[in-house]
Amino acid sequence: MKGIVLITGGARGIGAATARLAARRGHAVAINYRVAKDAAQTLIEEVERGGGRAIAVQADVAREAEIVRMFEEVDARLGRLSALVNNAGINGGPPRPVAELEAAELEHLMAVNAVGLMLCCREAVRRMSTARGGAGGAVVNVSSMAAVIGGRGGRSAYAGSKGAVDSFSIGLAREVAAEGIRVNVLRPGMTRSDMTAEVHDDSQRLARIAATIAMRRTAEPEEMARAVLWLLSGEASFISGARLDASGGGFVLSA
Repeated sequence: MKGIVLITGGARGIGAATARLAARRGHAVAINYRVAKDAAQTLIEEVERGGGRAIAVQADVAREAEIVRMFEEVDARLGRLSALVNNAGINGGPPRPVAELEAAELEHLMAVNAVGLMLCCREAVRRMSTARGGAGGAVVNVSSMAAVIGGRGGRSAYAGSKGAVDSFSIGLAREVAAEGIRVNVLRPGMTRSDMTAEVHDDSQRLARIAATIAMRRTAEPEEMARAVLWLLSGEASFISGARLDASGGGFVLSA
């Protein structure tokens, strides 16, 4: 077994694709979910049929006590963590202009996308840091190209939450580099997932968005998973504090 990987929001989309690929490459995988119990169990069965090892761990990453319990459960069931993929995230609900934002929605958005991610990193560092008796490890924080462009229409708050991920990750990478931990960011462009179903189920809207991407298409979750696994791997051994844009060539600003 190569290592033990915890993937938050691992039951669907990019998280599930990452779990499948990690298992195929010999890692034991802890799949975190909040409500998608059936999807998580189906994914575990798929991994096990392929000869891999996986467990499901329910936890809401907006709640500190549940994050702590999640990591303790991984400790008890799989062993010492070697990699963390912070993939759990929400888009904050329907797009809305800043003038219509509500505090409760913003607090929940930041609790999941930023604060929860930071607390997951805290728990990972406590286990991985060579200064704390760990063996080192790697963290990939899944951000978004929204952090670069400020989000598409009505998504400024979401973009802000992902900007926080980027900045935090750079600081954390610098802080723990000498403790054997690498921290990197993956910034996906528009990717097929439950979160983007409203786009991918609308052929006209999908075409409009695809026209703004240099490759003229959106991404598949498996394409993001390959980037995550590379950042976790020894092939990226001298890469930390990086932000990898998986954007299909970037945004087309004019036709």
